[in-house]
Amino acid sequence: MDRLTIEVTDSPAAEDLDIIGRQLTAFNDADVDPSERRPLAVVMRDDDGAILAGLSGYTAWGWLYVQWLWVAESRRGQGLAARLLAMAETEALARQCHGAHIDTFSPHALKVYQRAGYKVFGVLPDFPKGRTRSFLSKPLGDITL
Repeated sequence: MDRLTIEVTDSPAAEDLDIIGRQLTAFNDADVDPSERRPLAVVMRDDDGAILAGLSGYTAWGWLYVQWLWVAESRRGQGLAARLLAMAETEALARQCHGAHIDTFSPHALKVYQRAGYKVFGVLPDFPKGRTRSFLSKPLGDITL
């Protein structure tokens, strides 16, 4: 019988992560068809090229996932987050996506996302301690989720 070793690390080798990612992708492709994952970013800059706000995520399996959305403190409250979301959603529709999802543990961001039409579909209490992580989704286009 083969001897197995298991390693727990906080500094995994890039090659190890690449193998895990490629193998999981191959499994998912065979199981539910290729994800056609594509990165998506919306970046807002000032006249000097400095980034004032940005959104980063990806589209896959007909969904937009917003991983990060940030607005500089001096620019908050001006509707920039809603504009970034709208632009990402427009691009997601062009990529034939039918839904979008995002998560947050910021009470302020939660309100922003809800005003943009996102609905909470799940919560994780005490993530981080004392906060609630909310998971939200939104249908895109005329399709109801």
